Amino acid sequence: MTTTTLAVLVPLLPFLGAAAGLLLGRTGPGFVRPLAVLPPLASLVLAALVAARQGGGQAIDAHTELTPTGSVPIELALHIDGFAALVAILVAFVAACVQIYSTGYLRDDPRYPSYAALVSLFTSAMLLVVYSGDLIVLLVGWEVMGICSYFLVGHYWETPEARAASLKAFLVTKLGDVPFLIGLFALATDAGSFRITRVLGAVASGGLHHPTVVALLLLAGVAGKSAQFPLHTWLPDAMAGPTPVSALIHAATMVAAGVYFIARLLPVFEASQAAMTVLAVMAAVTMVGSGLAALAQDDIKRVLAYSTIGQLGYMTGALAVGDRGAAVFHLLSHGAFKALLFLAAGVIIHAAGTNSLAAMSRMHGLRDRVPDAYWTMTVALLALAAIPPFSGFFSKESVLGAAERAADGHTAHVPGAAGWIVLVTGLVTALLTAAYATRLWLLAFRGRGAEAPDHGRQPLTMTVVLWVLAVPSLAFGGLAYRALPGWFDGRDLTPTLLTSVLGTGLALVGGLLTFGAWQRTTALAARVPLGAVAAHPEEAAGLVEAEAIATHEPAYGDIAYAPDPADPARLLLGPLRRHAAAGFHVDAVYAALFVRPVQAGASLVRFLDREVVDTYVHGAAALPRLLGAAVRRAQTGNVQTYVSALLAGTVVLAVAVVLVATGA
Repeated sequence: MTTTTLAVLVPLLPFLGAAAGLLLGRTGPGFVRPLAVLPPLASLVLAALVAARQGGGQAIDAHTELTPTGSVPIELALHIDGFAALVAILVAFVAACVQIYSTGYLRDDPRYPSYAALVSLFTSAMLLVVYSGDLIVLLVGWEVMGICSYFLVGHYWETPEARAASLKAFLVTKLGDVPFLIGLFALATDAGSFRITRVLGAVASGGLHHPTVVALLLLAGVAGKSAQFPLHTWLPDAMAGPTPVSALIHAATMVAAGVYFIARLLPVFEASQAAMTVLAVMAAVTMVGSGLAALAQDDIKRVLAYSTIGQLGYMTGALAVGDRGAAVFHLLSHGAFKALLFLAAGVIIHAAGTNSLAAMSRMHGLRDRVPDAYWTMTVALLALAAIPPFSGFFSKESVLGAAERAADGHTAHVPGAAGWIVLVTGLVTALLTAAYATRLWLLAFRGRGAEAPDHGRQPLTMTVVLWVLAVPSLAFGGLAYRALPGWFDGRDLTPTLLTSVLGTGLALVGGLLTFGAWQRTTALAARVPLGAVAAHPEEAAGLVEAEAIATHEPAYGDIAYAPDPADPARLLLGPLRRHAAAGFHVDAVYAALFVRPVQAGASLVRFLDREVVDTYVHGAAALPRLLGAAVRRAQTGNVQTYVSALLAGTVVLAVAVVLVATGA
């Protein structure tokens, strides 16, 4: 079987699995579960074969004209280089883990068949984006992922949070997709083709007439799909969906698509220094803002959501300094440990018997109740905090090393200011990342909130997947930074001494500061009884909030479910915590600038339609109605009346004729 045929089957198999799952969904789990699990596993095997044959060497290209357009042709094309080969393995690997995990997580969900089919379709769409060599075909996968995310985030549509989150995710990403589509057409018009290889050839020959405009239009779509500032607000709210969906979106699909798109078309963006500077600023704001927001969240999944936004900021920062190898290296590394983080969080939530219990301040005794989640999440958090020798250290340091080289002016097509922006904010984000990772670990596994009921051991399919993902989270980075340069343009990914010392040192400082703040707040909170108002709440002023101490909410029947007030974020962030917890009120700004004016405009249109347009319509109908009523009154059914009226009319006509004749 040729490599091209194998590559075609990689996205095709999950698509067929999705179609079969929707058709056979009512036949029972005996058919649905194999249809959910086997296609991504088969795609993983085939993607590995394609990668082995590609070998990081010459790109595999194949194309056939899909439809004539009369101008720029649309072609069904494959373009598989080292980047595409490895990212496809990541997508298929994470999708297979998510499908296996979901058989346990959603084993009692009546909508599991449609869920599994949509996950398969989601996977197929992302694989199409990865392998596609034509921008229009890539756009098809791009948009299919958008509609799949709408349905999957809204899986629990009975809850208003899920309905609102799915609609928000769809609308915000579409807001970026409109300029993205315009940018694609402008790019193809300049290049004379939608084929990626021809587009890159046109860029190399100086064929782009408006590179800055095209790059900025494309960046809007990337910001929406990859949740970068200012279109990042949909991702934290998308946590209302099932946790395995969050793992898939955050680790291997959807948000990874924007980063991968820039990596594939990086010369287009490098053609404009202004676009590279904008990309660097976007990455910087995203990294620091999401790090502060993650440090203030109480919901464990929202912490991980803001974490994803920040780590994607690292990837876009690497692209802003012209190193797509470092960006995709971090994409691969992040995919493994972020999938592990979400799936371990799912085990914690599943142990409590509910999808909504994710408040870290209300967790207690989880270390002993879910030991598999405890140990594997510890590994993933160390990788997230970039502590050596875990995988996140090597991939994050490759980003910082690339930024250092750009800051020194050693990278062509990249302004030195962009390098300094990414380097400084990347180091600050290293400290913030370690701080919120440490806080999550302390509150989730060493917290003193009220203990929820124990729902027993978790399904084996869930815990096994955690240990499978723990392996690349621990070992991938140390092996990959030596092997990947041959696949990624040959650029060195070895950590540099300066950034390694600075990055690791700041990570340790962030972790130690958080641990110290947690110890201090724990000691102070121990003096105040949980679930009761403190006699002297002012003793805790500035450290433990009186309203948090006073909270005493019923959760499971008569079980007291009081929050743990020993939250180090209160001490670390101080008055900034409330603003960071609200995402710095970006949603409120959007509501004031866009949502309310649109709603006001809609109200005006509704008023005009009802009071003006409908008035004309009703008036046009009123005259015939009145004439009809008058005629209806004349139709009495009395023959004598009709004859009298006829005679009277005859007399009137005769008199009129005589008068006319006399006058003549």
